[in-house]
Amino acid sequence: MKDLRTMAGTRDFLMVADSKLVSYANVTALLAAGVQFVAPVPAAQVKDGVYAALDPALATVVDWVPDRDAAKPAERRESYRVLEDTHTLRGPRKSDPELTVRRILVHSTANAAGQQAARDKRLTKAAEDLNKLASAAGGRHYKSAEKVLARVGVITAKRRVASCLRFTVAEDDAGTPCLTWHFDQEILAAEAAVDGWYALLTTLPPEQADPGQVLIHYKGQGTVERRYHDFKGPLAVAPVFVQHNRRVAALIQVICLALLVFCLIERQVRRALGPEQTMRGLYPDNRRVRLTGRMIFYHLGELTLRIGHITDPPTVQITRGVQLHLLDLLDTDIGQTRWPQT
Repeated sequence: MKDLRTMAGTRDFLMVADSKLVSYANVTALLAAGVQFVAPVPAAQVKDGVYAALDPALATVVDWVPDRDAAKPAERRESYRVLEDTHTLRGPRKSDPELTVRRILVHSTANAAGQQAARDKRLTKAAEDLNKLASAAGGRHYKSAEKVLARVGVITAKRRVASCLRFTVAEDDAGTPCLTWHFDQEILAAEAAVDGWYALLTTLPPEQADPGQVLIHYKGQGTVERRYHDFKGPLAVAPVFVQHNRRVAALIQVICLALLVFCLIERQVRRALGPEQTMRGLYPDNRRVRLTGRMIFYHLGELTLRIGHITDPPTVQITRGVQLHLLDLLDTDIGQTRWPQT
């Protein structure tokens, strides 16, 4: 952290991380070093009752729209609301001082809809399985109450409905088992009240960032995460064994330079395309898509160089129109080829 702050100089340094950052030891070190951070709280550290007691209608609407929703009508866009309180972290020893930091409680309509849809799907599948079992109880495969109970246990675990499933397995005078069941609606309502909520921790002071700005800072993590994906994907970074730490540093520097070029090429093409940053011709169906560095290199990777001679200079052979379009967007003159220096 100290090295990164030194590299950043006098500019503000904000660390945006995932939930693994939030531990007593890590937060203690960050506070001692004066490093500002934003990170989501691990789910186990916030009880469902905290979220259930919150009212989204009383939260502040955040003036921010995800890129994926920019072209959608306002009523179909994901919306965010925020509240603020404090979060306390306790150390492993009783003598460890308690740490109190800002906690931003965030409600996302898209998260809430996704969680509700996932729950409905689980309940529908569980209901189908339980109805089949109720019809088959007493038949060839489920002649005893023990076998019915065992099957209920499998369904409960597979469909993850243990918290809300209520059932009874009884036997008549002939020993034939009978299954009755239902879902506890109070439990389901309590689960639905938690949908869409999550929490962020931050050491940013309120005068520097209000709750909505903290969320926007956190959402910026996606851009960096996508570059990590590029780092592991299009650049084909594979394990390399080196003998000295300085060679590790040199290798990382070369890889980061390659990633920088990769990002700048994507940036140049997008800026040349204008506000929409989309184009056709990248896929066989000719649909308009948002351009990525991976797509650019995929299409330009098929360019070939015809070797010439003294009176006939080398030329770049273009086989498809999309290649010429990309080169124009990159402001690249393919006629300015050079002989290799010896």
